[in-house]
Amino acid sequence: MLRVHVGFRLVSALAAFVIVADQLSKFWAVEALTGRAPVAVVGDLIELRLIYNPGAAFSVAAGSTWLLTLVTAVAVIALGVAAVRVRSRGWAVALGLLLGGAVTHLADRLLREPGPGRGHVVDFIDYFGFFVGNVADIALVAGAGLAVLLQLRGVTLTGATEFAKAGPAAG
Repeated sequence: MLRVHVGFRLVSALAAFVIVADQLSKFWAVEALTGRAPVAVVGDLIELRLIYNPGAAFSVAAGSTWLLTLVTAVAVIALGVAAVRVRSRGWAVALGLLLGGAVTHLADRLLREPGPGRGHVVDFIDYFGFFVGNVADIALVAGAGLAVLLQLRGVTLTGATEFAKAGPAAG
């Protein structure tokens, strides 16, 4: 019988939460913000403004949506493989955030207009007039930040630290 480790369950639960929160917030944004002028949330700092983004962050590679779809699909597979191996709670949280964000962006690319593999991501949170994102973007940034911190601390997917494995002579 296949035994599922608690780390995988945490990754799965967190990814599912991100997917549901992101898709529900996008559904709300499309319903509430279509055809509306930007809505101030925190003065001019944070506004709600609906856009359909064919590219990556900052609309980079907007003409290569199919390539972004492929890269995102590969990332989802790699994150899924890592999720099966994870034993560290910190890495489980990082992977859950990253996997949830990647899956929901992949769903947008596959299921939204203008068509499969070319779909546009729904963005609606405008930060300082500099960047427009969504809930998945928040999860991706938080997950990537946590992954960098864990990596800098030498924490592996199993929860061991590279420093401890290297022994005293590595100093």
